Amino acid sequence: MNYYLGIDCGGTFIKAALFSENTEMIACVRENVVVISEQSGYAERDMLSLWQICASVIHKTIQKSGISATLIKGVSISAQGKGIFLLDKQKNPLGRAILSSDQRSLNIVKNWQDENIPEKLYPITRQTLWTGHPVSILRWIKEYQPERYDDIGFVLMSHDYLRFCLTNELYCEETNISESNLYNMELGKYDAKLAELLGLDGILEKLPPVIQSNKIAGYVTKEAAKQSGLAIGTPVVGGIFDVVSTALCADLDDDTKLNVVLGTWTVVSGITDYIDPKQKLPFVYGRIPEANKFIVHEASPTSAGNLEWFTKQWASLNYDDINQGIASLPPATSSVLFVPFLYGSNAGLGMQAGFYGLQAHHTQIHLLQAVYEGVLFSLMHHLTRMLQRFPKTKILRVTGGPTKSAIWMQMLADLTGIPVEVPNIEETGCLGAALMAIQGVNLEKGIVNIEKRMQIFKPNPDNFVLYQKKYGRYQNLVKALQSLN
Repeated sequence: MNYYLGIDCGGTFIKAALFSENTEMIACVRENVVVISEQSGYAERDMLSLWQICASVIHKTIQKSGISATLIKGVSISAQGKGIFLLDKQKNPLGRAILSSDQRSLNIVKNWQDENIPEKLYPITRQTLWTGHPVSILRWIKEYQPERYDDIGFVLMSHDYLRFCLTNELYCEETNISESNLYNMELGKYDAKLAELLGLDGILEKLPPVIQSNKIAGYVTKEAAKQSGLAIGTPVVGGIFDVVSTALCADLDDDTKLNVVLGTWTVVSGITDYIDPKQKLPFVYGRIPEANKFIVHEASPTSAGNLEWFTKQWASLNYDDINQGIASLPPATSSVLFVPFLYGSNAGLGMQAGFYGLQAHHTQIHLLQAVYEGVLFSLMHHLTRMLQRFPKTKILRVTGGPTKSAIWMQMLADLTGIPVEVPNIEETGCLGAALMAIQGVNLEKGIVNIEKRMQIFKPNPDNFVLYQKKYGRYQNLVKALQSLN
């Protein structure tokens, strides 16, 4: 039996999971990775520390599995998109990585909006433009840290950096870099016109070659093997954007299904074989590891990270107690509303989080119920838009940490009026990455099918009416807050 290692580098954790060639998970280890926020709006990560933690989880996963490292035939990485990981000309980390949740470039993005730059970019890139994009961060560095900008040797995203640490080879993986606003979606390559529009002179020469998700990018070096426990020479493939990874694991095989990811970010995704220029909304497109197909998605950092923040404030809370407490409350009848904008917004630049509607009889559980609802109300913003692009949608396939909460999933079905299916897959990021490794090392095998069992949540029509009414109050609150922003 051969085995394949999938690594998932997210906003909060880095995980490694070992899979058999039949996609059975043998072992999985995860560790927290710190987000450094020393100033308001900053979200950074120490690059050397990230690699050390990554090597540690790989080593622990191999040990936990009891499998010889020589039987691991391929490695791949799924990772959070956007943000920037810079190397200097000597291939050393150039300061801290800046993550997609960073908002320091807010004024730059606002200026670009005033200059209609997003409208000029979109027909070429099929991307929106916001603070966490590589181009926004690069422009901020150019303006506020010009010496650092001049010292840039290579522009990477997180899995490109970790792949480099494993192999000492430099590439930008296609599913991620295709959403950088430096990539021409129709032509499938970098475009100098984009860098010129954004005032990023000389930046294209800092971008390594594009590599596909399931193509071998290099082999584990002696030094990386020593740190990670992998065998020297193990193939490492390009890797995959975590949003694409979860969509593959959710088996979006036609336009009647959408994938909802609830993690640090809320993401709603669909798969299509064409770019629709007639759509009035600026849907985000990206490449996937299948020829002539694209992922379409809507996203914002307004998801379960808000709940994690809340639970950190009260260490005595555990998720079982939270779910039981919320289940004891009548659905959608509390006056408490929560706007889940702790890490960003989908309602306007600079919008912030908060509770509204508190009264003396409300308890901690009412606040937590409002957090659950608020995350889903924010999701509805994206889902409503995606239903315009995928009007035949009949099923929501949901992945991410909140799927462990049956009360939260039923709430989603009741709010949307659409059946919710939760695939019986624990680690979609790791599994999607492992699938790329299997394809890359065994190209003759083609696409590996995953056997899935679905947990199904059917909408309750009575609750649908209640949730839609409360969702209307949420929308009115957000509009009122926009006037204060």
